[in-house]
Amino acid sequence: MDTFTATTARMMRLRSEIAAHPEQHRILTGERPTGRLHLGHLFGTILERVRLQTAGVETFVVLADYQVITDRESPGEVRENIVEAVRDNLAAGLDPERTVFFTHSSIPELNQLLLPFLSLVTEAELHRNPTVKAEAQDSGRALGGLLLTYPVHQAADILFCKGTLVPVGKDNLPHVEMTRTVARRFNERYGAVFPVPEGLVTDSPELPGLDGRKMSKSHGNGIALGMSEEETALAIRRARTDSERLIAYDPERRPGVAGLLTTAATCLGVAPEEVATRIGAGGSAELKRVTTTAVNDFLRAHRERRARISAEDAAAAIRAGNARARGIAVDTLDEVRAAMGMRYGF
Repeated sequence: MDTFTATTARMMRLRSEIAAHPEQHRILTGERPTGRLHLGHLFGTILERVRLQTAGVETFVVLADYQVITDRESPGEVRENIVEAVRDNLAAGLDPERTVFFTHSSIPELNQLLLPFLSLVTEAELHRNPTVKAEAQDSGRALGGLLLTYPVHQAADILFCKGTLVPVGKDNLPHVEMTRTVARRFNERYGAVFPVPEGLVTDSPELPGLDGRKMSKSHGNGIALGMSEEETALAIRRARTDSERLIAYDPERRPGVAGLLTTAATCLGVAPEEVATRIGAGGSAELKRVTTTAVNDFLRAHRERRARISAEDAAAAIRAGNARARGIAVDTLDEVRAAMGMRYGF
């Protein structure tokens, strides 16, 4: 059985298990608060969180503030980014009574798990992580210690709350494998403490940015969920396309056009080719008009809900989540110390 077939079969089994017994699972997912969340986040991760929460799965969302400085010198506007990210998650339908929002820096016991976990992995295994490998190859800078140990920090995020499922894209399954390795090795060495979590591959569409590249906060090519309709229209008008009148879906030859077609199609729930056929020889102006209308219509209800959620509402959800997460982390660290023979009683 090839990898794709095996993964598909495993996902079908996992989804059946979740549907039958949602109370037996706990999800860990998160945001790296380096900027505003955009349409790609909504389709790629947030709506899946809402679906799992609605199914009855307890969900933990880490606002990974420590991870902001893995590849930059300053955290920047990290507090504002955290608050705005929670506003977007709440507007999408996450309920702070059922979903735990917390920040890395507020849970010292979670971060303390990093020390025993690091003893369970080798330097070579850390370097093989796709994120670490890509950064080492592309940055032209010395690899920082925080980025090198980033995969183990992710393991601490997932295992502190004994998460059983981690929603990921197909290409991110290797990230979960490090957590599975840490859990197995800890259990083998010290006794059964942690579940071995599974990566839950989502079938959410990956939205390209307005320039045809991957939609990314660092590229500045996304449509932020907090934009007004006028700001959205302006961002789409500025998108680079081409001078061909006939609109066709051709990601290789016409990435800018393809990016806008995919964005409009995803919001409309149809195929990009269908949107291209509708526009026909209308050219880039009509493409941008159709895309603007599709995005603004799709986001209108989200933005209305978002406007009713204040920064203090988001802060209250984070405070409550921090308290809940820290209580769990204290218990887990105590259990880890006991398993390792390091709970001394003095």
